[in-house]
Amino acid sequence: MAFDPMEERGVPLERQLRNWSELNVTPYDTQAVHPYTRTRAILMNGIEVESIMNSHQTARHVTDVGLKQKLALVRRIEQQQQKAVNWLIPGEESNIAVTIGYEQVAVDLTAWVARNEPDPYLKQVYDFGLLEDFDHLYRYANLMDLMGESRKAAEITGELTEIIPGRPTIFEHRHPHDDLRRPMTKVGADRQSVLNGLTLVAAEQQTMNYYMNVGNRPTDPLARALYLEIAQIEEQHVSHYESILDPTLSWMANWVLREFHECWLYWSCMVEEVDPKVRQLWELHLNMEIEHLKTAWEMMKVIDRRDPRELLPDTRLVTPMVFEPNKAYLRQLVAKEVDLTAYDSEFVPITALPEEHRYFAYQAQVNAGGSPTEMVIDRHREAFGEDYRSETEGPHPVGALRERDRQGVLDYAQATQ
Repeated sequence: MAFDPMEERGVPLERQLRNWSELNVTPYDTQAVHPYTRTRAILMNGIEVESIMNSHQTARHVTDVGLKQKLALVRRIEQQQQKAVNWLIPGEESNIAVTIGYEQVAVDLTAWVARNEPDPYLKQVYDFGLLEDFDHLYRYANLMDLMGESRKAAEITGELTEIIPGRPTIFEHRHPHDDLRRPMTKVGADRQSVLNGLTLVAAEQQTMNYYMNVGNRPTDPLARALYLEIAQIEEQHVSHYESILDPTLSWMANWVLREFHECWLYWSCMVEEVDPKVRQLWELHLNMEIEHLKTAWEMMKVIDRRDPRELLPDTRLVTPMVFEPNKAYLRQLVAKEVDLTAYDSEFVPITALPEEHRYFAYQAQVNAGGSPTEMVIDRHREAFGEDYRSETEGPHPVGALRERDRQGVLDYAQATQ
């Protein structure tokens, strides 16, 4: 059933502010929560953070006082929305358990986006990043096991997402120039492509921010090093995804698109949510975002003197974003593209790079002391005899990554030299 936020009555802005007890929501039960309720909470926290930061950036680049006031009011409300969403995560859920949730978001969200991307180049952009986040889930799952948590990572993911090696993180480190992609243009891009791009920029930025802040919380030096290494890849991913957005859009056009984007995702969360109380929160925030969209819509008319219908000729929402298992898709992808890297804005096998390519110099520099993402697997094998996996669909589709001892990675490294 289609949903058009521009045809709905939202909550008036003056009625959207909530008191502290309303914002201090009851968190979900970490033992009983559906894994995709957790991923929706993590995703929407990131979406709100992106919207808030975009609003701050807009306010820093405009002079109109009336516009600044509108931005400040909507931004304050979105700060409250972010608190209510992020406070769904209970305090007893450890940082590493939340991290597993973050990586499950990255895997199943990016897989859905890739499968629903109409542009072939953008689909390749998403598939490329997907295999790297897939590997991060595997590395963190092994760390979680080593940390002696009461649960295994597969209990967090509900076995909805497999935990196996993707493109090994040690090979993901690229020169910054090779993390920039070709941008889409709003004129030529499909509306779904715009929504997809905004989604992954926000999601990856949220993961980057999270690791920047919690990566130094463990006491084990290897755990700190693992967060450090993967946090650097998340920075690469933010550069990777943000470079596909149209850089020519005005501040007002960006505001309208982000508010429409939030309507789409809150609507998606609402129609997919299985927890009645959490669903009520998604519905409330959707009704608030309807009014935010209309506010941005009117400000674009005033500031840009353009009809937002030029930007969004159709505001009906038909296809919700869905968190769902993507096991077969990921297995096919890892079998086909595990050996890819980037050369400028294109994707090529590592073996196709010339010997003097900057990739190899960068690799030699950052991996000179060894890779923590490999060390954590080695330590797990030393402690338990093998790495930790959740292979619900059978052996790994790549022969060199099938063995669960150290030799498997060595075989892969030799094959890609």
